[in-house]
Amino acid sequence: MFTQGQLIFAGAFIVVFIIAMIYAYGKDKMLHNQFYKGNYKILLGFFAFIFILFMIKIFFKH
Repeated sequence: MFTQGQLIFAGAFIVVFIIAMIYAYGKDKMLHNQFYKGNYKILLGFFAFIFILFMIKIFFKH
């Protein structure tokens, strides 16, 4: 389905993209710690909301 060149390009792109993202996050880590304290609470709230929706679906299905 894909040529060998396309597969090589995709693999190289993924590797370079991941390296670039790790590098960018490393540079911004101090700013993330300073400005985004407590953001795990938002993530926990989001997961709780999804869980509640899932439980409502199961409850009304029976």
